[in-house]
Amino acid sequence: MHDLPPLARFGDRLATGLRDVTSDPMALDSRGFWAVSRDFEGALTCARFADVRREPVPRPRPGGWIGPPVDAWTSSLDRASYTRAVRRVREHIATGEVYQANVCRVLSAPVPADADVDALTALLARDNPAPYAGTIRLPEHGVETATASPELFLRRAGRVVESGPIKGTGRTEDDLLEKDHAENVMIVDLVRNDLGRVCATGSVSVPELCVVETHPGLVHLVSTVRGELRADATWGDLLAATFPPGSVTGAPKSSALRIIEALETAPRGPYCGALGWVDADRGVGELAVGIRTFWIDRSGDGGAVLRFGTGAGITWGSDPEGEWRETELKAARLLAVASGAYAERATTAPPPAGVATGFPGHRRETSDGTT
Repeated sequence: MHDLPPLARFGDRLATGLRDVTSDPMALDSRGFWAVSRDFEGALTCARFADVRREPVPRPRPGGWIGPPVDAWTSSLDRASYTRAVRRVREHIATGEVYQANVCRVLSAPVPADADVDALTALLARDNPAPYAGTIRLPEHGVETATASPELFLRRAGRVVESGPIKGTGRTEDDLLEKDHAENVMIVDLVRNDLGRVCATGSVSVPELCVVETHPGLVHLVSTVRGELRADATWGDLLAATFPPGSVTGAPKSSALRIIEALETAPRGPYCGALGWVDADRGVGELAVGIRTFWIDRSGDGGAVLRFGTGAGITWGSDPEGEWRETELKAARLLAVASGAYAERATTAPPPAGVATGFPGHRRETSDGTT
């Protein structure tokens, strides 16, 4: 759908008037407002926009989004294949190759050729509000992505950088297991190590560990890792040190990536990548981990395909069927929204309590009121 004008949305911030597009991360240290998308496989798209303004996401309009039928979704890994992959990861853990690895699957369904990812954004904003919601629509450059991500990958303000890894998911807090806490701590150590590669010695800290956050339909364990970048560290250095996000790969990251490549049968694309914005003039930016993320793929001969990724972190304590159910839990509400089958129709959809709104100056607060 190449006649749709380029745009980017992040919360109630709308960017229009595309100036230029590059794959060079050095652009993020130059001038202007950039929308940033990086696929899990590494492809980087940085789009500079001329006009940035506050504009709420519009309400869904009748016929604006025609989603796939609920029974049209197919999975890159079926239940048997996914649980077999979980068992294989446990074998790798038993031999000491890895402590944890994420196994993900990509769900796909056909949509009309004129499908507009920004119309899907309106549904997501109403029915599945998220602290790091974002949309980038660059049809000419193959980027049509909408995320309802609950997870912060990188927030930067000057030399201070912060990450908010999520590990541990349940329907309620009572569902969270010892395995979930152990998984979170493992990934926090990985993120500390990643940030330590570009931060001043001794500056990396963990101000929050395993905080329970409530999101639509589920809860997560979330930690915060913070550091001060070295004076010579650029956005390119920061991305090179931390990408792909540790929470969606595993530990050690290099071993987890080899296992992921062997077990997964479809590229993740924007899912588990990074999506967000950088204001190079102000020296601030925020990138989400590309989870709870839809994208339109027009690369094949069969028209437009809507894709969505879901996965789970596998440890020695993982139960294969339980991990499959976790992937179903993460996907169920969002697939229903995209297919027009989600029944709860709230007239207002405020951000979930206890989470950031996704803009500088708005921070997630802890129970004691500190930030």
